[in-house]
Amino acid sequence: MASSAPSGHLTVPLAKRRRIAVLTSGGDAPGMNGVVRAVIRMSIHCKCEAYAIHEGYEGLVQGGDLIRRMHWEDVRGWLSRGGTLIGSARCKSFMQRAGRLQAARNMVIRGIDALIVCGGDGSLTGADVFRSEWPGLLDELVQNGDLTANQVAPYKTLNIVGLVGSIDNDMSTTDATIGCYSSLHRICEAVDEVFDTAASHQRGFVIEVMGRHCGWLALMSAISTGADWLFIPEMPPRDGWEDDILKLDTRVTVLGHTQRGGAACAYDRWLATLQGTEAVRAVLEATPDSPSPIITIRENKIERGSLIEAVEATKRVAKCVDEKGFEEAMQLRDSEFKAYHRAYINTTTPHHPKMLLAPEKRMRIAIIHVGAPAGGMNPATRAAVAYCIARGHTPVAIYNGFPGLCRHHADKPLGSVREVDWLESDSWVNEGGSEIGTNRGLPSEDMPTTAHCFELYKFDALFIIGGFEAFTAASQLRQARKDYASLRIPIVVLPATISNNVPGTEYSLGSDTCLNTLVNFCDVIRQSASSSRRRVFVIETQGGRSGYIAVMAGLAVGAYAVYIPEEGIDIKMLARDIEYLRHNFATDRGASHAGKVILRNEKASGTYTTQVIADMIKEEAKGRFESRAAVPGHFQQGGKPSPMDRIRALRLALRCIQHLESFAGRSGEEIAADEMSSVVIGIRGSEVVFGPMSGEDGLEATDTDWEHRRPRNEFWMKLRHLVDTLSGRPADSKEGKFQLSDDEGWESGGTSDPCHFAATPKIRPRELPLR
Repeated sequence: MASSAPSGHLTVPLAKRRRIAVLTSGGDAPGMNGVVRAVIRMSIHCKCEAYAIHEGYEGLVQGGDLIRRMHWEDVRGWLSRGGTLIGSARCKSFMQRAGRLQAARNMVIRGIDALIVCGGDGSLTGADVFRSEWPGLLDELVQNGDLTANQVAPYKTLNIVGLVGSIDNDMSTTDATIGCYSSLHRICEAVDEVFDTAASHQRGFVIEVMGRHCGWLALMSAISTGADWLFIPEMPPRDGWEDDILKLDTRVTVLGHTQRGGAACAYDRWLATLQGTEAVRAVLEATPDSPSPIITIRENKIERGSLIEAVEATKRVAKCVDEKGFEEAMQLRDSEFKAYHRAYINTTTPHHPKMLLAPEKRMRIAIIHVGAPAGGMNPATRAAVAYCIARGHTPVAIYNGFPGLCRHHADKPLGSVREVDWLESDSWVNEGGSEIGTNRGLPSEDMPTTAHCFELYKFDALFIIGGFEAFTAASQLRQARKDYASLRIPIVVLPATISNNVPGTEYSLGSDTCLNTLVNFCDVIRQSASSSRRRVFVIETQGGRSGYIAVMAGLAVGAYAVYIPEEGIDIKMLARDIEYLRHNFATDRGASHAGKVILRNEKASGTYTTQVIADMIKEEAKGRFESRAAVPGHFQQGGKPSPMDRIRALRLALRCIQHLESFAGRSGEEIAADEMSSVVIGIRGSEVVFGPMSGEDGLEATDTDWEHRRPRNEFWMKLRHLVDTLSGRPADSKEGKFQLSDDEGWESGGTSDPCHFAATPKIRPRELPLR
């Protein structure tokens, strides 16, 4: 990592600093404040000046106090706030050239040459038009005498970057827009409660959700809540649907604008953070000839695309819906939308004759949970059962894991292996934990009995849902195939663990539920500092020997620091952090009224426990501030699964059963010889893939740290230093030094690696407490 700039000097002269502005436009969406925070702090970190344009394009046109320079502390605490704190407005004047001319004048006067826009397709269209007209607008301002040629000369190029902030998730080329999952949270919470009264009175409820031309919210809420009917613009119901539903005693519930409200969920917080920082990088890497980019996400990967192409594709879908071209509208939606729609149809019509396989291709598929409970286990099992029944397979649940199988096999029947019907599993759609029971027992504890049970119950395939123990169990069964013919069946593992530490995937079911629970916990506990103002909370996270939960929660709550097993904790690190906290609280002028959060993974250190760290901070604070330790423990496993865990459970579970049924009719020897007969399904980058466990390139050999029970290549580690960057944690951590500067705000530590950042607080020399 490169060293920081010399104390008291700026690397870039103030007059030559890039000035980057951010605005939010259109309908508000949870997560917009996270975007603004990330853009402001990343801009400052990159030695640029940051500006916020209030009230959307209206502020750009009006200028004056609506265009304000922002400093580091101005966005403290914004991650947990709903709506958009810099405002949003529909601006008719910006739609006219005269309005855009005035906006260009205001930007040149302020020296702003880069604009990051967070909004929907209309807002991003306006941004691209503004950029295309920019040279002509400058010429017109000079011709009119509003500005001189010398004034506009440094601003011949305008860089525009688009971020999609919309609860509708209606933008093509991206899997998710900022705010859509938070809105889905609101919907699911409401529908879950409505279902309770619906069941009590045997009533049907028609629930209206937002979404305009896009049915994403309706589709995903239908999947997440197990709705019986779905009405979306892209695929209206077939003729005669009224005959099936008006016989019910029905009520109508319109959720309205409650879907927009509330704090952003964990996903939208870290999505806003990652896309906001990526937008700043896109600004700094842009050339005069490069097209305006839009920041997108595909599965787990942040990408850049063409802004104008994304907007045009989005408008084509809306046009098809208006013109009732429903087939084309579905084709124009991204592949994920179509896959989820097919999955919903397949699991809500389990007795459709067209889906049944020929009798010789039907299988007895065993389903087992292994490891600790995780949100998403039950929805995944429900989806697998429904799809199995639709295809003619027989779903067989193994209760209480491998120990349950061995203790209660057919010689001592206690119902540990049972066929599951559709009605029994249908209510599991929003249930947390594991309805069929789970534990950490492995087949190696009694492999002969395990193999005997497989033969006894005539399993044709095995579907394992669980964490690292599930991965280990599949590995043991695969290796035992040479000794037991009954184990020569296809095996697929669907990762489900809050630790997100299964090789072969960047996402495990349950991790999103855990993050949301932990983020809510941090929000509430941090709020308790509002009376004392100066307080540090050291919060212990679960995750085993993987720091994923600590890092991602750190991004979502704006933690000051995260302590993880991959890096460990040493006395120099703690001394540096304590010294920084003392300096920061001494110079904050009462601004730190919400407290600071440090997240410590439970396995980060055997010596420096959560309580020990809190006590050390308290001792060294010398009365300037307080510290508290908090251990949420198993509370982090959450209650009901989050919407993301529910919908991904359905999609991934169906893919797993489809993979298993591809082996129907093959002999045991053929199956054992095929590397793809024992796999892990996972999200890697922008794709859903099956990773083979065996072979030279298999997961067991190449991607598994068996000693520490985690993958060897943890994708999220490149995000680790982003927590420090956006919190202002000092770059020169080993030496415990602090930079000084004559400019208000913060000074960043230099680094050429775009994935590794560090930032140092700028403390005015006259305010620095000297010792």
